[in-house]
Order: sequence, then C-alpha cells, then structure tokens
Amino acid sequence: MSQDREPCCSPFKARDFIVFSIEKPISHFLFRVVRYATLIILVASFSVVLYSAGTSSTPWFRFPEDDAQHSAGGLPATADYVSGDNIGETNISHVQFGVAGSVTTWKERRHYSELWWEPNVTRGYVWLDGKPDVPWPKNSPPYRVSEDWSRFKYSSSQAAVRIARIVSESFRVGLPNVRWFVMGDDDTVFFTENLVSVLAKYDHRQMYYIGANSESVEQDVLHSYGMAFGGGGFAVSYGLAAKLATILDGCLDRYFRFYGSDQRIWACVSEIGVSLTTERGFHQADIRGDPYGLLAAHPVAPLVSLHHIDAVSPMFPSQTHLDSLKSLFQAYQVDPARILQQSFCYDSRRNWSISVSWGYTAQLYSWVVPAHMLETPLQTFKTWRSQSQGPFTFNTRPVTPDPCEQPVIYFLDEVLEGAKGGETMSSYRRRAQAQSGKTCERPDYAPVMAVQRIKVSALKMNPHDWKKGPRRQCCEMVKLKDSTLLVKIRSCIP
Repeated sequence: MSQDREPCCSPFKARDFIVFSIEKPISHFLFRVVRYATLIILVASFSVVLYSAGTSSTPWFRFPEDDAQHSAGGLPATADYVSGDNIGETNISHVQFGVAGSVTTWKERRHYSELWWEPNVTRGYVWLDGKPDVPWPKNSPPYRVSEDWSRFKYSSSQAAVRIARIVSESFRVGLPNVRWFVMGDDDTVFFTENLVSVLAKYDHRQMYYIGANSESVEQDVLHSYGMAFGGGGFAVSYGLAAKLATILDGCLDRYFRFYGSDQRIWACVSEIGVSLTTERGFHQADIRGDPYGLLAAHPVAPLVSLHHIDAVSPMFPSQTHLDSLKSLFQAYQVDPARILQQSFCYDSRRNWSISVSWGYTAQLYSWVVPAHMLETPLQTFKTWRSQSQGPFTFNTRPVTPDPCEQPVIYFLDEVLEGAKGGETMSSYRRRAQAQSGKTCERPDYAPVMAVQRIKVSALKMNPHDWKKGPRRQCCEMVKLKDSTLLVKIRSCIP
C-alpha cells in the first residue's frame, strides 16, 4: 500500500500536467525551462497536424483542371476538387484525335476523315510522314509532320514506329483541357457523339486504355486478345498518356520485332500495368466480303468507329463505299445514339418476326425467330487473313441457299425528323430480287414478299441511356396498309 503524501501543488494548475514528476527541489529557472519547452512542442505538433489536414501533396504531373486552377490564381487542386463529379461532363472539346496518315495515302482516304471531322469543333491532327507538296484541303483535319523516327529499331515496319509515337507526340503538343487522346487510321471513321458517350463513363485522370479486339480469331491469336486494334481506334486517358509519354521511346526499342504500331502500344501499356477496357462499339472490321451481317446485328452498345471500309463490299447495294457511308451518316446525324441499334417485334396473328437495325436495314421473317437468333449476325463475311469461314470472336448463323429460309431484306431509304424534333420516321425499301432468280413458292411466304416498304417511328434515343444497364429496345407492328408495314420502336415493358 503506498504511503499517503501531501500534494505539492494544486491539481488544477498547468504545471501539474508536465510529464516529469518533480519530487525533489530543483531550481526555479530549470523548472520554467522544462515547462515552456514542453508547451512549445505541443503547440508545434498541433500546428503540423492542422497543416497536413488542410493540404495535399503535389502530384508528379498536373491534370488539365489543375493547370486551370493555377492559372486562375487559385490554390493547387485539393482532394475535393479532383474527386470526380465537379469537373464537368466530358464533351468533344476534351478529345484530341491523332490520325495516322501519310502523304501518299491521304489524297485517296481523306474523304473518310472529312465525313466525321468538324472544323472548329473536333481537335487534333493528321500525322504525316512528310510535308505535303500540294495545298492542304480546307475540310481535312490540320496536319503535323512526325518527328524523326529513323533512330528507332524495327524489324518489319518502320512506319509502325512512327505511328506508335503519335500518342506521345500528341501529348507533347500540349493542347489545353485535353482529357482523352484518341488514335485511328486515315481510313477509320469515328462517330464522335457516341465516342464521347463512351468516354464520359470513365475518369480521364485514371489510367485507361479503351478499345476492342479484332473480329477474326486468327488476328487476335497472332497479335493479342489484350490489345486494342488500332484501325478500329483506341482511347488513352490523360492519366495514362502522361505516363506513357515518359517511357514510350525506350519501350519501342524493346519491342522492335513487333509488327504493328498498336501491338507496340499494347506492350508498353502493359509494362505500366494497365489492361484493355473493352468497348464493343469500336470496330476494327477485320473481315472480308459483305459486312451486312455484322452491321445488321450490332451489339447493344453505341457505334463508335468503323474501319477497313475499302476492304469489304459497300454497305448499301448499288452505292460506292463513300456514298454508303454518307447514307449511314445521314441517319446518324438525326439520332446519333440509336444508329445501328436493333429492335425486335412479332406479329402473333401472322407469325411474323422483324428485326430493325435503325438507320441501316430491316429484316422480315415469315416465321417466329427467337431473339437470341435475331441478335446473332448472319455470316455474310469471311475472316481477314485466311478468308475462311471462321472462327470469329462472336457467334454467327449461316446464310442458307434456300430462299424460303431467308428473311426479306430492306435497306434505309430516308430518315425524317418530326416537327418537334423529338421523333423520327425512317423508311426502308425492299432490296431488289437477286439475279439468280430463285424465289420461295410457299404460300405463307407470299404475304411477306408483298411488303415493299417498312416505316419505323421512334423517339430519339437519349445518349445518357448508355450510362444505364444496356438493354435492347422493343418494337411493335402497328399496321399493314397496302404494301407498307408500319413499326413503332418503344421501350420494352418491364
């Protein structure tokens, strides 16, 4: 039991809180030194805590919003400022395009870029292998000549080195307020509003590498399933581009044996630790033959890009490749989010099925076809390299030679916008009879063949719908009058 002792001082005085127990007499001077030193240490520690809580460490590179904050005279961006939702929604002004071109190919391919490029709206450059010797077309994107790439090692394609460096060269241009760097070829066609809808789902300050594989398995096996194929286009976030720009030149020499520029970019992005984020609306279009089956059964995803336009048949019969694209773009400009989106409906009285690929085609069947079959592309095409019947990275269904087992096919004729701007009416005309002359003589097929035109009414699709869980919209057959079938697209009943 401890011995009771008289307290030496009042328990409420500040000096009693000093951590040292003063049991023996000491000098008054030493006592005051210890007390004040302790108080100074406590105040200093408390100040450090407050300062640390109110500030953030400086990042190793700045995002565009950080620079804007500094240029406005404000403090460096805090954690609250870069947390996600208060920087504004991504729009086309935040995208910088890098189109891989050459002096020799641009004359023939520039029309594809001029379809989607909007002067004073879209930003970026065509990167050429030399200075053009003719006046630059005013409707083309502005051009830049690539930096010297001859110092880099290569095994098969020196041009691939130059094209791979477009990512880092685009970053070093230093355009303000860029969130995404989007790469493509000079025969890549972008659907820019849908591209923005896709990119807006992601935080550009994080490291994202967005694109899609090849449609042909042989191409994915040869290169990589983890690679975004460059012809279909791919997007690199600002966060990833900033890191990639610091390592790319050294990385390219390590992978000089690779064939393509996109394969080199994939390998270097992999070294950073970033994997591919797949978006199914990017289309490398590694196919040969007729692209009809692929386009008529587009996945439930916004159409972002098309490639290899000249390597396949024109999308519309009796039109050139360029005119076919122009027809598709006319529909796209009326309702960008809905272009190529499928809708299915059925007529239970007639046992008919219909598939509408909005802005492109409609298929009418004289029998009931389940949805899982309608969403499977008809194989009107072959693989890219070997031109064989497959395999592809998706299921296909064969095109039977029996005319009674084929749908009646209709192609887009015109698209009209309603007076109030919120509704569209698209018209699809029946394709001319095949020259082979084979027709189905079954009695139940004759009423289907009598339908000459399909008209489709629909409300414009809201681009923000792509932020929801993807769901195909439904349709209903309203009436059949004379030789015209009227169809209405609507949201599916829950």
